[in-house]
Amino acid sequence: MNEPEARALIVCVGRLLYERGHVVASDGNLSIRLDEKRILATPTGAAKGRLAESDLAITDLQGNSLNGIKASSELKMHLLIYAEREDVQAVCHAHPPHGTAFAVANLSIDEPVLSEVILTLGCVPLTSYGTPSTHEVTDALKPFVKHHNALLLANHGAVTYGADLWQAFDRMETLDHTARISILARTLGGAVNLPSDAIEKLINVRERAGYLGEHGRCQSCGYLGDTNTVCTLDAPAYPNAANGSTKISLTREELLELLSQAANLKTS
Repeated sequence: MNEPEARALIVCVGRLLYERGHVVASDGNLSIRLDEKRILATPTGAAKGRLAESDLAITDLQGNSLNGIKASSELKMHLLIYAEREDVQAVCHAHPPHGTAFAVANLSIDEPVLSEVILTLGCVPLTSYGTPSTHEVTDALKPFVKHHNALLLANHGAVTYGADLWQAFDRMETLDHTARISILARTLGGAVNLPSDAIEKLINVRERAGYLGEHGRCQSCGYLGDTNTVCTLDAPAYPNAANGSTKISLTREELLELLSQAANLKTS
């Protein structure tokens, strides 16, 4: 993608993030890998719903500005993902309400209940908390980036990435939609997981289709075999990895309010 097209796309997706309620004010950030040496990114402190193409920053792979515009302070997260994943060409960081609710509750999105999610997104682990814009965030993300296409950031938000910015955006929408369904299912007594043989078939399909390679199998945390298995990455197991057994108690008033809010939300 050439630079003018990339600028127009970031502005378009920034507005969509705002319109869908995935960001407010100056929340979130977007970037596209222009080539082997340059990154196009949203600037620091800018509202994603009001971006102009001329607002965007260009940096090198170390985050140094190449056009005099300062990129988002959270560009470190994007640069780590690009360094870890040569296949990734775009990154989307946002604070989608339902997904972020999981992040602030220290819960992963890892219940194998929706076939489409297993096929196209997979398990979304929760990374440990890091102070935004610092290396604490990148240190927390690094063990997971190679094996997942979406991550929850504890007490912060979510980050998704892909072969282009549309794919990164779609993954953010899928993440939040899945979280919303999970919250609603819990109010009805809990979701029923797919059987392990059905999950294995789905994982085989997604690998043949190229959605995720075998490197993503560790993200299945409980999808295959022992349902209490935690991700076996060379990193501390993330909190509540087997949250399918987690129970959330609500009063009748809280349940009614939650259902009312969900019903009034604009669908994707």
